Amino acid sequence: MSMDQVVRDKNDPIEEEEDEELFFTDVDELQNHGINAADITKLKQAGVCTIKCVQMTTKKNLCRIKGFSEAKVEKLKEAAAKLHNASFITGLEYSVQRKKVLTISTGSKQLDGLIGGGIQTMAITEAFGEFRTGKTQIAHTLCVIAQLPLEMGGGNGKAAFIDTEGTFRHERIKSIAERFGIDAEASLENILVARAYNSEHQMDLITEVAARFAEEKGIFRLLVIDSIIALFRTDFSGRGELSERQQKLNQMLSRLIKIAEEFNVAIYLTNQVQSDPGGGLTFVADPKKPVGGHIMAHASTTRLYLRKGRGEERIAKVYDSPDVPEAEAPYAISAGGIVDVS
Repeated sequence: MSMDQVVRDKNDPIEEEEDEELFFTDVDELQNHGINAADITKLKQAGVCTIKCVQMTTKKNLCRIKGFSEAKVEKLKEAAAKLHNASFITGLEYSVQRKKVLTISTGSKQLDGLIGGGIQTMAITEAFGEFRTGKTQIAHTLCVIAQLPLEMGGGNGKAAFIDTEGTFRHERIKSIAERFGIDAEASLENILVARAYNSEHQMDLITEVAARFAEEKGIFRLLVIDSIIALFRTDFSGRGELSERQQKLNQMLSRLIKIAEEFNVAIYLTNQVQSDPGGGLTFVADPKKPVGGHIMAHASTTRLYLRKGRGEERIAKVYDSPDVPEAEAPYAISAGGIVDVS
């Protein structure tokens, strides 16, 4: 499959482009409603690149932008409201909006069946488990499949990968691309990769990638962070810093939720596990729980617990989801990424 087939054709139907614009109204449009170009530039530098992002950002945070007074922020909010409705809509109108949600396959029909066809755009999917359970391998597989046409279970777009543990491997992308008949070099060209070295840098990269999503409207379909929690555990240690850690983590997750909805992308997060001190008292066979506490639990749309099975088999369990019931499904890791258990 060539580069032209991997990335969306620039000559897509006009109707589809108009639908996409509903997600990507640029802040430049505010100039037509009394906001000057200098203030729009400041918005973009702060990572506020779309009208929807203006509406999602609190007045308090907008006032933190240099030169933005309460009166200016109020005027900005009023201008944004003229360009995008952020008020009540009917359930029918909401159902029409939900039709824009895409589902990206994991590479395994068994795993896809467990989670309703794959991971969804406009949502956060979190996978947690011990080492060698396939968290990172799912991430690599998704990065390739996200580039495939919709009819092949893909997202017909590009992917971005924020690597916090040095886990991204271009060799894996190449072998997975070969499985799906995609040119390996073209596949790598369609993945943005950044290495994060501390939790602040991680947040900066999230802001940077959001700006990139705004620049290349409708092109990106997937954002991977592997892992979401590792750098926070390094930067904030001990009970004395736990409150600050959770506050910073909450801010990051809040930003990710907004990015998922703002740009119609799927967000896949990997997470670590820790022993549950009280797990042994409840007769749980595997007393482990995800790191991050209630903040991670509330931010993630769908949570998957991954564990090792017999031999090369892995087991995924729906830990929490608004869409699918609690259940389990097997999968395996191959040279071509995530596959069904034969």
